[in-house]
Amino acid sequence: MTARHLEAAGIPTVVMGCAKDLVEHCGVPRFTWSDFPLGNSCGRPNDPESQRTILEIALTMLERAAFPRTTVATPFVWSEDHGWKADFWKT
Repeated sequence: MTARHLEAAGIPTVVMGCAKDLVEHCGVPRFTWSDFPLGNSCGRPNDPESQRTILEIALTMLERAAFPRTTVATPFVWSEDHGWKADFWKT
């Protein structure tokens, strides 16, 4: 919601996130999506290379996103074992 408000004021934004369905539902103008656990949208902890790459992807969107509501997925995977996704839904 903040991104849409800033965009209306002429300030371009990029949202970096992990909850693709929720962020896309909100209709942000530009979205860099990482298929990581929540709270890790900027990369793995203690992994400056992936963090830098994800930031570069997000900043590139400011220059190149041609359409509103553009989503770009980062090339990284959290783990080859997708069991972490099931753990997220446990209560």
